[in-house]
Order: sequence, then structure tokens, then C-alpha cells
Amino acid sequence: MLRMLKKMDGIILFVLLLLMGISIAAVYSGTQTDSTLSNHHIKTLQFYIAGFIVLIGMGLINYKLIVKYAFYLYVIGNILLLLANFVGGSVNNANGWLKLGDTFSFQPAELFKMILILFLAHLIMKRKGRELGFWRDIVPIGCWTFIPFALVMIQNDLGNALGYVVILAAVLWIGNIKLKHALIGIAIIGVAFFGFVKSYVTYHEEIFAFLEKVDREHWAERIDPWLVPEKATAKATWHTKNAGLAIGSGGIIGKGYLQGTSVQSGRVPYTYSDSIFVVIAEEFGFVGGAVLLLLYFVLIHRMVLISLECKDRAGPVIIVGIIGMLLYQVFENIGAFLGLMPLTGITLPFISYGGTSLLINMACIAIAMSIKLYGPEDEDVIVSEEQPPSLPARVRSWVAGLDMLNKSKKKEQELEQIKGEAGKGKDQAGM
Repeated sequence: MLRMLKKMDGIILFVLLLLMGISIAAVYSGTQTDSTLSNHHIKTLQFYIAGFIVLIGMGLINYKLIVKYAFYLYVIGNILLLLANFVGGSVNNANGWLKLGDTFSFQPAELFKMILILFLAHLIMKRKGRELGFWRDIVPIGCWTFIPFALVMIQNDLGNALGYVVILAAVLWIGNIKLKHALIGIAIIGVAFFGFVKSYVTYHEEIFAFLEKVDREHWAERIDPWLVPEKATAKATWHTKNAGLAIGSGGIIGKGYLQGTSVQSGRVPYTYSDSIFVVIAEEFGFVGGAVLLLLYFVLIHRMVLISLECKDRAGPVIIVGIIGMLLYQVFENIGAFLGLMPLTGITLPFISYGGTSLLINMACIAIAMSIKLYGPEDEDVIVSEEQPPSLPARVRSWVAGLDMLNKSKKKEQELEQIKGEAGKGKDQAGM
């Protein structure tokens, strides 16, 4: 065990320790205006301790064993998403929270991101490196992804639902999709995106009325500041406008720790979770934001190196899926406050307050560590393309075995009977 621990990527562990320090400091600064949140930095430390335990524990498990049973994880994950739809609680307009006791709650949609990566890697692995066919591979894989996407959209969680689409695109890309299919997909996405933008701007009032009718008007409040700021209400622009002003006021080196005027005055909401990058940018300026992005780059670079050393088919697919998930979250979270993306409430990986998000991200890094430990192995014994025999096949084999045993016993009895009769004949001849 100690030998395996020494083989883990020390640079990744060091980067995570730095991110932990940044997260605790930023959460502490972002909760100074609300006394009810005064212990959130302590909880963040506790979440990180639990996260490192998960990282070490899962990192020692051969990821090929997890991939082998990924379908069962997929089923369990969808069951949890269904439960969240029926009995889940609501946090910030998202209805996908399950409570365990009085104090602990988690979001199955966050957990399913990791499950989806593992399951899609399981499907891609079966192709043995062959190019993906459209009807044989891409369409079924898309359908498998659409099921949780639809369940999460019902929960009113657009951010995590779009994350599933990004994971699908990343996995298909590394899974050896044909160039013409990739180009067609990019063209469809491009046409759909510009068609959506044009339609939303042209028919804004009609779309807003429809969203209001189906109790989704907060979607318009998030999209309006991004696409049609001149038509957005003061309530809709309050968050992104003040966040942008705070980021700009930070300048090159920032105003100093705990000295951010917008953050400490409470003009920017959710500074401990969704808006935590605003805390870093205002108090540490461009330098602070650049250092954070550099740490993300180092983390991703190390995972790319791990994938290049992996000789198993599933390992690189998992790594690329994790990288796609993290890049989407970073770009969406920071881009929303720079006017590049709509505000979806997605967390900033390893920095925002939130136990579920942090533990899932740490579990994903644990799988990357497992790929570093077990990926370079030449033989893939655990994950075999030969599926175990089904229960009916086992029963037929068992019955056939019993039948052969009965026939063998019957032949032995017949031989003994023949020998007995032959012995009697000799005795009678002798007499």
C-alpha cells in the first residue's frame, strides 16, 4: 500500500493543497457580511479532509473494476435523479437535493457527472479503438446521455444538464469519432446556437411570457443580461453588473485580503459559492485570478500526462471526460461574470463552498490517480470484453452437466450388469 501511495502524482496533490488554501481563505472573506455563514470556512476544511480521504481510498482501487460495473452505477444514478425529482428539496430554484438526516444533503446531479464519465468510457471501451459508427455507436451513446439530461432539466438545473452534453462531446472526441460526423455535429451545434440567439432576441417578449407561464422566468433573468442587457430588468442585472464592477475594481494586484468593497458590503450575492471568483479578483486582482487559472492548467496538464502513459482503452476516455467537465465548470463560472456566458449557478471547481461538488471533484481526481497507478499495466485482466455467462446460460450448463453425469452413471451400471451376466455364464459353463 505504501508503495502505491508513493506512486501517486505528487504535483496534483500539491496543487489540491494550494486550491484548498485559496478556497478556505476566499470562503472566509465571502462570508463576513452574513453571521449565519460564519462557520463555512471551517466546513470547507472538513469537506477537504473528507475529500482527501476519498482521493486516497478510491485512488488505490483499480479503476478497471469500477468501469466493469459502470452500468450498475448508471442505473443507481438515474434512480437517485428520479428520487430527487419526487422527494428532493429545492436550493436556489434547483429541485434536485436529497437529504440524509437533518444536517447532510447532496445533489445527485453532481454525482452523476462522474457516473456518466465512467459509463460512457465503458461503452467506448467495447469498440476496441474502432471508429464510432453513427447509428451503431453515436446515437445509442447520445440516448444514454439524454436520459439523465432530461431528468436534470426537470429539476430546473440547466448548469449541470449542459455539463452532461460537454462530457458527451469530450468522450465522443477521444472515442475516435469520424471526422465527417464531428464536422456535422459542430455545424448542427453552431446553427442551433445562432438560431437560438436570433430567435431569443427577435421574440424576446413571447419567450419571456412562455417561461413565466411555465414557472421558468428565472431562466430569462439569467439569459437577458447576456444576450439582451437593454431589455433585462434591474433584478436580472444586479448580480452580474455588480460582479463585473467588483472584478474591474480589483485592478492588477487587488484591494487586499478582506478589503474588497463590493464583496464586504454585500453588493455581490453568493460570494462564498457561485460568485467566489469575484472575491479573488477584487481582493487579489488580475494576479490572483491568473494564479488560480495557472493552478487549473497545471492540474489538467498532469492529467493529460497520465492519460498518455495509460495503455488501457478506458483510461484516456475517463481522463478526457474529467478534463471536459472541469473546463466547462471553470469557463462557465468565470465567463458568466465577464459577460461571456449566461449565469447558470455552476460552482467553481475546488474553490466554491459545497460538499457535494468538492467530494465529487476529488473522487474524479482519485480515478485519475488510479489510472496513473494501474493504467500502464500491459494486461487488462479485470475489464474483459468477454462478458460473464448469463443466468439462463449458467442454468443450461448446470442441467447439461447433470445430464452427462446421469448418462455416465447409467453406462457404468450397464457395464457392471454385462460383466455380471458374463460371470454367471462362465460359472454355468464350468458346472
